[in-house]
Amino acid sequence: PILLEQIEDYALQIENFLTHKTSIRDPLLASLVDQEIPNGHKKRMEIINWCAKAHEKHTIQRFTEFDRLIKISNLVLSNSKAVAYLHDQYSFDLLVWYHLGWLGEHVRRSDVRIKRLLNKKNTFDYQDRIELLTVIGELLSSTIPRYRALAESKQIELSTTPYSHPIMPLLINLQSALEATPDMLLPKHIEYPGGKERTKWHIENGIEIFKKHFGFTPAGCWPSEGAISTACFKMLQQFGFKWIASGAGIFRNSVNKDLHEDTGKIYFEHLPNRLSDQNIICFFRDDRISDLIGFEYATWHADDAVANLVQNLKEIKAHDKKHPDAIISIILDGENAWEHYPNNGYYFLGALYKELSQHPEFELTTYSDHIKDKNIEIQTLPNIVAGSWVYGTLSTWIGDEDKNRGWDMLCDAKQCYDNENRKKSLSSDVLKLATQQLAICEGSDWFWWFGDYNSAETVNDFESLYRKNLSNLYEILNQTPPAYLSSSFTFGKGAPEGGGSMRKSG
Repeated sequence: PILLEQIEDYALQIENFLTHKTSIRDPLLASLVDQEIPNGHKKRMEIINWCAKAHEKHTIQRFTEFDRLIKISNLVLSNSKAVAYLHDQYSFDLLVWYHLGWLGEHVRRSDVRIKRLLNKKNTFDYQDRIELLTVIGELLSSTIPRYRALAESKQIELSTTPYSHPIMPLLINLQSALEATPDMLLPKHIEYPGGKERTKWHIENGIEIFKKHFGFTPAGCWPSEGAISTACFKMLQQFGFKWIASGAGIFRNSVNKDLHEDTGKIYFEHLPNRLSDQNIICFFRDDRISDLIGFEYATWHADDAVANLVQNLKEIKAHDKKHPDAIISIILDGENAWEHYPNNGYYFLGALYKELSQHPEFELTTYSDHIKDKNIEIQTLPNIVAGSWVYGTLSTWIGDEDKNRGWDMLCDAKQCYDNENRKKSLSSDVLKLATQQLAICEGSDWFWWFGDYNSAETVNDFESLYRKNLSNLYEILNQTPPAYLSSSFTFGKGAPEGGGSMRKSG
């Protein structure tokens, strides 16, 4: 839902700039269409640092001119004042190549405007940059309608997620983290205040934003980070979802070896599942195949990767031959993998869909289409051990000293929010603004980055933004932020990742 809002916001920013010359808030896009680069080295250093974060091998080095510009920046970065000697044209060319590099492969191959810019290579003028921004605006404004059309034609199925991507089991019950990791150290706060109601708020708002953009109610939900618990099952069914999906680690934890020995029952990972008192159906991700796509096949020749994937599917089919309703769920972060593939995965994806769509042993389907058949085999699970698609636990978001500190800060802020709400001293507009700000603070990715194993640079970015957002919540509530929000509480020690965005693994 937040991604839908961001796409809509960016499309509107670009449209207003092109139509009314309204300022663009995003600093990178704004710099692309500046008339000149501000004097001094600070802004120029920012541009270099932004653009150098593109994937080194598959984006920077792929384009000779982009690579040359980055190598020039490497010569001057050792002395920041030397950056001031770089001409404005250098910064503009660097910005153009950064955005050309981030365009999808199909756009680079098919749009005549983009092909012209690629062929021009350098000395991009203001009209070139406006043309590039125009293409970016068109892509942004057409993305949601394109997905809506694909869903209406039944070519794809769309699912939703709780509004700002919170870890629902932890909002509902912080103690649920102990189900998969009994010896975990938890925050000082025993529970997140009003967590059940906040979880319902996120689900309800996620559905409403989905309906606003796509015109129908989603049948399925991918819970944030695949994090579910028995309580989540029940809550999602209350909102009318027909299916949810999660990680196989939760499946394995929920049907553990001791349980097999006690009952003699054998459970199969590739079948639809439900709880005995629930109708909502859960599908579990095939971790091995999904992670091969997410992290391994990028270094393979596309045809070899597809052949290996098909062989894996055949082996699963042979193993599950007693279960004709077996369904193999391939689930991965859609935004993470492709920058690590040559040509954004253009050849791999083309070969993959061609092979699967024509293969006599497999049928491509959606979850909703699969469960329409009332005769399919659905197994009943004994329970759900709370966890996520990362290791089958919730340890990525809680249990570390710094992660727990983040939760305690959030609990303090929620208590302040509740106190002011009970006083009924806030206007409806202020309360709405505070509720939205609280939702931002409840997002899961803050806690993902807290801890020693992440790079200091990335941790600093996320923890400073987290403290800023919590401070903003207090200020909206007309309260003084706690003094501890002015000091860093987590620093990170891991090595920075070279080239490209930080990647998550299911």
